[in-house]
Amino acid sequence: MSDHDTSRGKGTAVRAPAAVKRQPPPALDAQLPEVPRDEQTTELLRELVAHLRAQRTQLREEWLRRIVEAHLLTAMSREEIYAEATSIYDQYVEALEAGAFEALQAYAQNLSERIIPRGVETNEVVGIVLLLRDVLARALFIKYHSNLDKLNDILDAYEPAANRIAITVSVGFVQERERVIRAQQEAIRELSTPVLQVRERLLILPIIGLIDPHRARQITEQLLVAIRSNRARVVVIDITGVPVMDTNVANHLVQTVEASRLLGATVIVTGLSPDIAQTLVNIGVDLGKMNTVGDLQGGIEEAEHILGYKVMPMMGETAES
Repeated sequence: MSDHDTSRGKGTAVRAPAAVKRQPPPALDAQLPEVPRDEQTTELLRELVAHLRAQRTQLREEWLRRIVEAHLLTAMSREEIYAEATSIYDQYVEALEAGAFEALQAYAQNLSERIIPRGVETNEVVGIVLLLRDVLARALFIKYHSNLDKLNDILDAYEPAANRIAITVSVGFVQERERVIRAQQEAIRELSTPVLQVRERLLILPIIGLIDPHRARQITEQLLVAIRSNRARVVVIDITGVPVMDTNVANHLVQTVEASRLLGATVIVTGLSPDIAQTLVNIGVDLGKMNTVGDLQGGIEEAEHILGYKVMPMMGETAES
């Protein structure tokens, strides 16, 4: 019996010949439940783990070769790939032996924190884990191909554990990547809505870009905190850079103005576009109760007037004129 007769596609475990009936492996698109191990399964896994450890160097090299051939982890050097592959191999075999995945989950998170900043993509992580699963399955076939009953028992014990390992590592990477994306989005939002103090007790909040409900809440929170910490009396909210505003966000803007007033700050809204003004009218906002000025410069001048500031020409300019 040759490897050609029993090999399957990339990233899948090797099966026994078709004549021997076996249950299909669980799908990889769903979380596998914990399956209690009976004594036979535990003994089989202990035997195959011993074999995988004995062949560690050879199998690791075969796995590395296939990683390079598949053009995975291209953002990392060969030395870095070698170091990570060694750790992943050992963690993989340990998870097979112990049947516990908490340590593997922690390792997957730590690994993700290291390699995501390097530009490693999700498909690459999934790819290398499935390649390792395939390399180890082929090694088991080579060892047990002369005893089909034993081969099937070994693969029946190996496949559920290997599938769960693949899912654990993949989900851990995806969760860490999502966390990084959320942190980046939060940083971008904070940078896009700065609350600036231009004079004592005068704040300016320039808003640029689309506003969704989450960003609207964030803007309100940042502004109210700034009003309190700076003891602001006047706030100029400039929405010149906001192209559109739906009714929900418009309502939130009105609530922000009212909340600021409760903290003792007068709000001046500048840069209202005709469309946004129409939206405010449609939701029943009395624009006569909202202090609005055409542009930012006019808003600052109005704010300075409220605060009692008076702009005077410099002495030199007076003399020259």
